[in-house]
Amino acid sequence: MKVTEFASYMSTTPDTVRYYTRIGLLTPNKSAANGYKVFGKLEITRLKFILSARQLGFSVEDITDILTQADKGHSACPMVRDIVEQRLVATEKQFQEAMRLRERLKKAISDWQDKPNNEPTSKMICHLIEGEDDE
Repeated sequence: MKVTEFASYMSTTPDTVRYYTRIGLLTPNKSAANGYKVFGKLEITRLKFILSARQLGFSVEDITDILTQADKGHSACPMVRDIVEQRLVATEKQFQEAMRLRERLKKAISDWQDKPNNEPTSKMICHLIEGEDDE
């Protein structure tokens, strides 16, 4: 398959295929007849993995490291588990921060409900944020 056919078959874009080829994650053969890149079963397997890993939030760097392990004949699963565990910890932290922000926003809405919409002054732009009612 050529780039466009391969991209269509994999439900992605030709630009995506070209990108992963350019950075070396996909290594298609070249046709002796016309020099076109020809994508086969190995590239199908690799791109399927790449697209699935990206959906799980793996970075291109992570994917490169994982594929390097696999290319050496080593199981990449321990590395994948470590990355997923690290991502979960980071996601939980972001989630907690988002929940705290949510509570601050809800409190602001409640606190500001009956406050007027004051005009800006030389000392204040919006009293709701700056915490002063008059001046």
